[in-house]
Amino acid sequence: MTLLVVENLNKNFGGVVAARNVSFALAAGEILAMIGPNGAGKSTSFNMVGGQLRPDSGRVMLAGQDISGLPPRAICRLGVGRSFQVAQTFLSMSVLENLQMALIAYAGRTRDMLARSSALYRDEALGLLDQLDMAEQAEWPMGALAYGDVKRVELAIALAGAPRLLLMDEPTAGMAPAERAALMRLVAGIARRAGIGVLFTEHDMDAVFAHADRILVLVRGEIIAAGSPEDVRANPEVQRVYLGTSGLRAALRARAAAHG
Repeated sequence: MTLLVVENLNKNFGGVVAARNVSFALAAGEILAMIGPNGAGKSTSFNMVGGQLRPDSGRVMLAGQDISGLPPRAICRLGVGRSFQVAQTFLSMSVLENLQMALIAYAGRTRDMLARSSALYRDEALGLLDQLDMAEQAEWPMGALAYGDVKRVELAIALAGAPRLLLMDEPTAGMAPAERAALMRLVAGIARRAGIGVLFTEHDMDAVFAHADRILVLVRGEIIAAGSPEDVRANPEVQRVYLGTSGLRAALRARAAAHG
């Protein structure tokens, strides 16, 4: 089932074209990576989908509903979760409390926070942490976690609203290689089991080629290639302007190992 349809998105900043006729679709349960060199337009395109930027023209359809130009909060309420390049958590709270706050906010019960928040959604929060193999750290303060675990908590927060679409901006930024692989395996497993569509931007080609079902390659605001990791690897234009043949071979080896 097609979950997300992006049609001819355009965005200019003054005289600079940041995105030109960006179009793609994403199915439920599919993992789609958006890559490109710095300045390629991937962040602009990504943020138009998430509502952080309003497109100059074009539209974004979520399950048949036009969400073009809606603010992020409204898009979130329609079933879109998001994680950020720099983790957004409350470091003074425990891991469990971070999840409880997210669940309370998604449920619209923010007036209950001060009175009895410690008892609200505790079981649901523990269930989310269990999915991410973090139940044992539930009572730990966020400030005591390794950065890779902080990113897992942020993923749990994004999942707290039971999204049908998950937007992930550089999900493995700042993580060690082993942590990157573990996080992306978790994302892929959860997304496919729950039928969540995932759109992510990423610079780590091992993560992209090991876990993405399809890849979009942007250069100078335009999509120059789209397809399976194998199709993208074989594209001469992608090899020329971005990855290089040796880098692509290494990335494909990582994908083969991940699915071996």
